[in-house]
Amino acid sequence: MSTTLDEILPPEFGYVILVAVASMFLLTWMGGKVMAARKKFDVQYPNMYSDKDPMFNCIQRVHQNTLEGYSIFLMLLLFSGLFCPKSSAICGVIWIIGKIAYAYGYYTGDPAKRRQGVFAYLGLLPLLGMTIIHAVQMILRS
Repeated sequence: MSTTLDEILPPEFGYVILVAVASMFLLTWMGGKVMAARKKFDVQYPNMYSDKDPMFNCIQRVHQNTLEGYSIFLMLLLFSGLFCPKSSAICGVIWIIGKIAYAYGYYTGDPAKRRQGVFAYLGLLPLLGMTIIHAVQMILRS
């Protein structure tokens, strides 16, 4: 007898999947901004940053910083989503909105304005907490 994921996962896990897909669009949007900035500021590959224009560096840094933490976000979203799908999806949306605010702040060219997106951690940290709590509960049940 075979088991399908639909039989194992709660139906609300669909929200988690949609948030994961939305996060992919976030990365695509940020990557597109970098590609446009490369053309505008004439920053050729393989250069990651510009020695001439700090504005390009701000745009590039948004994408790079988000990529640096993306695997952590996605792993926590998916693991916590197994146990608390609706709460995890809400936290994931908060993280995405926080990253958008971070991006728009940084896109002004004033790196200090990136801090307006710090509330993304209000989405990430609960995902971490939920993941740890449920992992410990699983271990204690064994």
